[in-house]
Amino acid sequence: MSTRLRIFPDLVQNPIDPRLYGSFIEHLGRAVYTGLYEPGHPTADPQGFRRDVIDLVRELNVPIVRYPGGNFVSAYDWEDGVGPRAQRPRRLDYAWGVTETNQFGTNEFMDWCKAANTAPMMAFNLGTRGLDDARRLVEYCNAPAGTKFGDLRKAHGYAAPHAVRTWCLGNEMDGPWQTGRKTADEYGRLANETANALRQFDPTLELIACGSSGPAMPAFAEWERVVLEHCYGQVDALSIHLYVCEAGYKSLADYLACPVVMENQMRDVLAACDFVKAKHRHKKTMMLSFDEWNVWDMARFGAKCERWAEAPPQLEQLYTFADALVVGGLLLALLRQSGRVRYACLAQLVNVIAPIMTAPGGGAWRQTIFHPFAQASRHGRGALLFTYLSGAPCTDTPAHGPSPDLEAVATRDGDHITIFILHRGQTAPADFTLGIEGAARWRVFEHQVLAAPDPRTTNGPGQTDGVAPRSMPTARFSAGNSLALALPPLSWHVLRLTPETTT
Repeated sequence: MSTRLRIFPDLVQNPIDPRLYGSFIEHLGRAVYTGLYEPGHPTADPQGFRRDVIDLVRELNVPIVRYPGGNFVSAYDWEDGVGPRAQRPRRLDYAWGVTETNQFGTNEFMDWCKAANTAPMMAFNLGTRGLDDARRLVEYCNAPAGTKFGDLRKAHGYAAPHAVRTWCLGNEMDGPWQTGRKTADEYGRLANETANALRQFDPTLELIACGSSGPAMPAFAEWERVVLEHCYGQVDALSIHLYVCEAGYKSLADYLACPVVMENQMRDVLAACDFVKAKHRHKKTMMLSFDEWNVWDMARFGAKCERWAEAPPQLEQLYTFADALVVGGLLLALLRQSGRVRYACLAQLVNVIAPIMTAPGGGAWRQTIFHPFAQASRHGRGALLFTYLSGAPCTDTPAHGPSPDLEAVATRDGDHITIFILHRGQTAPADFTLGIEGAARWRVFEHQVLAAPDPRTTNGPGQTDGVAPRSMPTARFSAGNSLALALPPLSWHVLRLTPETTT
């Protein structure tokens, strides 16, 4: 039986915020040092930024990057990372058990964002500090010269404000691992007070409150409700986080189906948001910031290192082709919920559970997960289209129940339609029919497939293209605007359509 996808090219579900394809850099492992920043590297620019990494970040087309954490931010004194480098203190970072040199800080990050053609999403320390620290940091970044913190920034070589628009009010404040952990009431009140003060400085700032750290947390959904009871009127979005890994499942089929956990999590959190909206009769609709998501095997790729080492390797997961398929599935879930997800950040960007890896003093390369993310970021813009998928076979999975072997999402940006298709079936090709509704005729001008003979295939410094997209012959639509494809098992597809030109 053929699986059929009907696409309605003129029926838009919702616009897609380009910040759905954001990423994340934390002072953790080699994310910053020998990742973004490595003075003396053969590709380093005069500021010490690795140009080979910047080129790959530009290829990912990341519109926003969250910084500086993550768990790191909850005990971070931002003043340590500004001013002359020779005067910056070395600090112990309790979150990850390492020494932070502070040679890269706020101003360096702003310069790096400009070089990488991205925007900053900054996070405040609401763990060991609070409202006053947030007020000082936002003034340092955004106040004009002629004020205390504007003049301090100018003295550090930056006369013009950085004009940072998007700010996170802490990180994972319900986590027992978090420095300065809070109860939901404590955090909700602090988030409300901080947001209120920040809006007195600039009412146009975009502010993101902390949701619970994940669906496995004991107070999941209740945390969201209590926090929003305090601060719904002052914030624009609520953050949520999720990491998945194959080790948590009994079979490959179970693992490949796990993006359903992300979709259920978003629906549950949105239910809590909408309950508070209705209860307090708020007019605005709360958006989500899925500002940490990825595949992460915490048991194998953890934070252990020599105590108080300086930028040691941590969380350097080597990703498989199966991981790339799961990342594709997670991207489809985000796209389906893009009407309520304003921001999302693949965690992280370089070396630490990342699509980009580097060797100190050596090269940089694309991990397997780089490819579905780059394709979605480049082509999954514009608007989400209405589609109807029928006839998809299912696989029974112990963890998730019946799981469809095929998923697809369609987007439209101007005259271009992009269809993302994930085939999870492991044994046989899938007969897939694509139908475009309406009188207009369309043609396929690009078809790329990501596939590998072994789901454990990886990319590495000696084999950087073991998993990489390859172009397929572009099939033609029939007179009935229908197109038949045979999709190989375990494959990710990107089809791009444009209207037929008439002469």
